[in-house]
Amino acid sequence: MKSKQKLFTVLIMITALLLMTVGAAGCARKEEPVVLKLADAGWDSIQLHNSIVSYILKNGYGVQTEQVTGTTPITWKALLENDIQIYTEVWSENIASYKEDLASGVVKEVSVNFDDNAQGLYVPRYVIEGDPERGIDPMAPDLKTVKDLLSYSDVFADPEEPNKGRIYGAISGWGVDKILSNKFNAYGFADTFNYFQPGSDAALAASLVSAYEKGEPWVGYYWAPTWISGQYDLVLLDDEPYTGDEEAMNAGLTAFPANRVTVVVNAELEKTHPEIVEFLSHYETSSALTAAGLAIMNSEGLNTDQAAIRMLKDHPELLTAWLTDANVKNKVTEALAKEA
Repeated sequence: MKSKQKLFTVLIMITALLLMTVGAAGCARKEEPVVLKLADAGWDSIQLHNSIVSYILKNGYGVQTEQVTGTTPITWKALLENDIQIYTEVWSENIASYKEDLASGVVKEVSVNFDDNAQGLYVPRYVIEGDPERGIDPMAPDLKTVKDLLSYSDVFADPEEPNKGRIYGAISGWGVDKILSNKFNAYGFADTFNYFQPGSDAALAASLVSAYEKGEPWVGYYWAPTWISGQYDLVLLDDEPYTGDEEAMNAGLTAFPANRVTVVVNAELEKTHPEIVEFLSHYETSSALTAAGLAIMNSEGLNTDQAAIRMLKDHPELLTAWLTDANVKNKVTEALAKEA
């Protein structure tokens, strides 16, 4: 009898050990590498900054990243819900709820990426001044302000409706698109112009580049820094001065102020990865530096990951400014040294 009880006890212990082993193995299988998600709201400069940050996170911190594509409202909402953890380029003035969302404590502004930028309605300089070398006469010599466009609808004729002009607007879903639509209506453009929404950042750029290369008139929304603003001679049309009244700006009644382009994280990231938030708190660039990176990317046919590596190699001072942890900086520096 005792031997049977002993055997039974041994069997129970073996079974328990097997269950513990299987359970531990199961837990090990469930452990996955940390993957932080970055917002890709659709334009090239945010994609470049995402690639720079991703390279540093991977090689300096051993953290994988993923870029989540969507419009500004969708990606911002995802950040609020912690479906995205990092937003490297938030055009804060274009998000109506920005201050309220920061005050809620759900998201945290950790640095200003750059604030020396511009946005609004642009025309090629030759539209106003002509270009003798290209044989282009001035098309709208008295064009200085956005409201002056009302006198030049025939110059900017819409190819699909020639009796009206065309203003190229922002991409549907971008925060600035609503402001531009409000401006279009508030300034009385609807009778003589069409507000045309390109389907993508690439489509907007293509319309401008095509017109510029042909020496044709073009007016529409653009911003700096971009490779286009660095490569082509454009004029930002004057608008009613911005006096700090955000409601008037959102209603389209004033110029856009220089935007505080910020780096924002979901507040949970500071709890789980304080060292990464510390790095991001030092992440600052400039409009000129960003435009230079984009210009190289365009002229040399690089993708954003290649351009990020090139930018980090050309500007080693950035790592010194951003990375206070010498060990992390050394890891990134060593990784860059191995890049072709």
